[in-house]
Amino acid sequence: MTLKEHKEFELVYRRGKSAHARSCVLFYLAKEGEKKVGFVASKKVGNAVIRNRSKRRMRALFRAVAPTLGFGHYVIVAKPTLHEIEFDTLQKDFAYILKKINVPPPTA
Repeated sequence: MTLKEHKEFELVYRRGKSAHARSCVLFYLAKEGEKKVGFVASKKVGNAVIRNRSKRRMRALFRAVAPTLGFGHYVIVAKPTLHEIEFDTLQKDFAYILKKINVPPPTA
């Protein structure tokens, strides 16, 4: 599922936990029974081509780890360096911020 409405993003920003890495920022809000994600790339990241590439890379990162994550709302915000970094490094950054926030494992 995808976060789409502005009020959903605002709720995660205000009430959720956050962690920063070189390439991105993760906001997480525990929400029982649903797993939603939103991707943000502002104009600070670059032009439209770079912003879209950054969002595709963030989607790929999230898709790879989504089965290991518990329920909640996730917002991943790109930093200007995201499109320049190797994908392996992005995966390490993402694993680091997930560990830092202490996202719970999925419930059966």
